[in-house]
Amino acid sequence: MIEFTLWDILRNLLLATRWTILLSLVSFIGGGAVGLGLLFLRISKNKAFRTFAKYYIELFQGTPLLMQLFIAFFGLGLFGIDVPAWLAAGMALILWTAAFLAEIWRGCVESVARGQWEASASLGMGRLQQMRYVILPQALRVAIPPTVGFSVQIIKGTALTSIIGFVELSKAGTVVTNATFQPFTVYGLVALIYFALCWPLSKSSQILERKLNVAHRNH
Repeated sequence: MIEFTLWDILRNLLLATRWTILLSLVSFIGGGAVGLGLLFLRISKNKAFRTFAKYYIELFQGTPLLMQLFIAFFGLGLFGIDVPAWLAAGMALILWTAAFLAEIWRGCVESVARGQWEASASLGMGRLQQMRYVILPQALRVAIPPTVGFSVQIIKGTALTSIIGFVELSKAGTVVTNATFQPFTVYGLVALIYFALCWPLSKSSQILERKLNVAHRNH
């Protein structure tokens, strides 16, 4: 029987952590880009755009991520489309992330006083100029805590990609447990690694939020 040291277990988990981090970054950046587009559609004066964004958000918020991953990987296979596990995981997480970020940011934009829109319009600013120079800078301060909070959910959500065979941190934990028969050690380390990934995000959010508040008061 092969003996596994603590370092052997940790090394294998850290190798898989790279994929968790990469998938989280792809999901947040890609989802943020799509979510920003959805935000503009959601607050558009065009009813068709608003309706599309509304139902998109409701669809992805109202269905389990697990189901979305399953459809992205196995559903496309029914039509003869062979999708690699990493691509299906990335696509599903991006679309899921976009829905939540768009709704978070919409709430932050709508928290800005209506008078700010009217004041900027009186200066001759167009819709995009209003958003860029007046509304978004104010909404940013409100958006930081929930956005960073949701980024933590993205990191933990990557664990669900194991259902389609993507080997990230939690999947690696299962594989290593089957090889070592040390579930408490393995999953204890998995939990510590997840905490090490998520805790700095929460702390950086608090620091950035304080800096923005100070800058706002000085301004």
